[in-house]
Amino acid sequence: MAATMHAFANGAELARNLADKVAASLSAAIDTRGAATFAVSGGSTPKLFFQELSGRDLDWTKVTITLIDERFVPADNPRSNHLLVSENLLQDKAKAANFVPLYQAADTVEDAAKLATKATASVGNPFDVAILGMGGDGHTASFFPGGSNLKVALDPKTPRGIITMEAEGAGEPRLTFTFSSLQDAKLLVLHIEGESKKDVLTKAQSAGDEAEMPIRAILRRAVSPVEIYWAP
Repeated sequence: MAATMHAFANGAELARNLADKVAASLSAAIDTRGAATFAVSGGSTPKLFFQELSGRDLDWTKVTITLIDERFVPADNPRSNHLLVSENLLQDKAKAANFVPLYQAADTVEDAAKLATKATASVGNPFDVAILGMGGDGHTASFFPGGSNLKVALDPKTPRGIITMEAEGAGEPRLTFTFSSLQDAKLLVLHIEGESKKDVLTKAQSAGDEAEMPIRAILRRAVSPVEIYWAP
């Protein structure tokens, strides 16, 4: 599917516009079927967008939020995406939303992935909204170049759910939704900021192997059109 670029003057303007778009999509889902599902990414990029969205007026009690990926660390760890979402999105009006974390207390990350797959089974299929980020190495979700389960994660035949990923660039072991879980979100957004990320995107949009820059799998093969939100 073709990707559409939405460029903004700065991060604040992007955050406002993306919050408007997401709030409208979630509200439309609630109007249609009485519930909405929303998958979000971690990192520093979405903070302002989360804060902007948390004050939007919609029936948050009918919204279920989950994470696209997570480090295998408890929710109080400073590197936890759960903590980031709690502090920036699950505030103000959005406090009323239902949150389903990916981290599960388990002996191994593999066991945690099985538990997380069960916990998130009722969320999505497809998501109403999924917001992806992208690293300087071209990773998205926890689809890292050289990742231990990268081939499985990107295979469209791999079922929906959570799998593990370990990679040099990842730090801790990760839990991540598979490609099949994300690629058909009704609103599929890639949120990136900065000139260097724009350069990475340009490279990802040119010829080359998906394994080298896994964001290519989303850009090339997602069923839903990718809406790119960018600011310098």
